[in-house]
Amino acid sequence: MMPPQTILAWMWAALGIYWIAGAFQSRKTTLGERSLVRRLRLILLVVMFMLLLTDHLRFGWLGSRFVPRVPWLEWLGIALTAAGFALCVWARIHLGQYWSDKIGLKADHRLIRSGPYATLRHPIYSGVLLAITGSTLAIGEWRCVVVFAVMLVNYCIKAAREDRLLAAAFGDAFREHARQAGFLLPRL
Repeated sequence: MMPPQTILAWMWAALGIYWIAGAFQSRKTTLGERSLVRRLRLILLVVMFMLLLTDHLRFGWLGSRFVPRVPWLEWLGIALTAAGFALCVWARIHLGQYWSDKIGLKADHRLIRSGPYATLRHPIYSGVLLAITGSTLAIGEWRCVVVFAVMLVNYCIKAAREDRLLAAAFGDAFREHARQAGFLLPRL
């Protein structure tokens, strides 16, 4: 049986391949963020996933366990990771050609309110955070908690910037959507 970290690494790699392949199917961006900001975010993403999925940055207290190593917790973590991936893919399918890896608007951009976007404004970020939560539980080391915290801050900043862009582009339609759909968690 493969260790949980190896299973998770393969799962994250599969999602990454899907994500990159899908990038070629999106429309041309008409309004987007500066390339320097985008590059810094991509560097942050690479470092965070190296910290999460490899032992190369595992030193000191980062390599200490915060949960016991028990198979049922590891499998629960793997299941939560898969659920997060499912949410990401579902959201990406609903965005279709309007998806972008950077903050921006596509040509003839539409406000998507179907699928997971009916209850979440940023379901891809929510899905990634759920997957990181699952991976954190399965691996059980403090380095994973650091990754979750950094990615939560990153996605809150990025999502807030996206909200401002969408509010400027779609006005009242976006404000209505924001009243109905939660930021990263569904509204109760």
